Amino acid sequence: MNHEATAFAPASVGNVAVGYDVLGNALDDLGDRVTVRRLDAPDIRVGAITGRVTDLPTAPEKNTASVALSSLRDAADVECGFEVSIEKGIPLGSGLGGSAASAVGAVVAGAALLPGPWPPEDLLPHALAGEAVASGDRHPDNVVPCLFGGLQLTRTMESPDVVPIPVPPRIRCALVRPERVLPTKEARACLPETIPLSDSVRQTAHLGAFVAGCYRNDLSLIGRALRDLIVEPYRAALVPGFEDVQSAALNAGALGCSLSGAGPTLFAWSNGPGDAKRVRDAMVDAFAQHDLPTDAWTSAIPTEGARIVSPPPADS
Repeated sequence: MNHEATAFAPASVGNVAVGYDVLGNALDDLGDRVTVRRLDAPDIRVGAITGRVTDLPTAPEKNTASVALSSLRDAADVECGFEVSIEKGIPLGSGLGGSAASAVGAVVAGAALLPGPWPPEDLLPHALAGEAVASGDRHPDNVVPCLFGGLQLTRTMESPDVVPIPVPPRIRCALVRPERVLPTKEARACLPETIPLSDSVRQTAHLGAFVAGCYRNDLSLIGRALRDLIVEPYRAALVPGFEDVQSAALNAGALGCSLSGAGPTLFAWSNGPGDAKRVRDAMVDAFAQHDLPTDAWTSAIPTEGARIVSPPPADS
């Protein structure tokens, strides 16, 4: 049996504006590399943490990856332990699913060291257990697209029901992150406990129209539907220049623009790579008007989620 495996777990856009806590899409290239080593002793350990972020918790009960691995080991009913090392490619507190990627990468790599097949749906509960350490609850909007790839809708968390949504082939995502950290727990704290029924009705219509637009390859309908009436009005104030950046994206041709997950990164769905680059540059310029340096990317929405990238040779 193999003793070490490394998984790549992609960044993701949670909520995608219209589907708070239920919708998310994966991203290309940007992500975490998580290496898991199987131990003879029944211990769960956190090894090296490198990359963009190095000051993550190293206590096993406080690290998303180690908690996810502990849950997986218990479900597999094995007596071994694991050591997990993380190369962080996703900035901390960026709204790009960094905690989800660490948890997902850990269970994908860990499962490669265990007997039997481990399809994504069987790994999902364990990745969610890890994500809960960072965000305070089992939120699927980043974990699910990171694990499954593509654009995913989680219908219910009771025996999680994950529904893939087709993405029109020309869709590209522009992403711009101002250099500030916005923890998910802080971003959730600003949200109200209840919302007006009228807002719920309007947002439900937007979500339905967005999904219909994806199935019909109707970019105009997607653009009309890509709106957030529930969360954005409360979280926008946490990101300096939000309204100017959003307006710049839309004026540059974006189909829609909003916060990626909890923020502060803004994402914009766009019609093709050329539009995505123009939108990205317009967003960068708008943030610069508020004296905020940024990181910026464009991305397709890959159909593949987390995956093993360096399988070790099998024991001889």
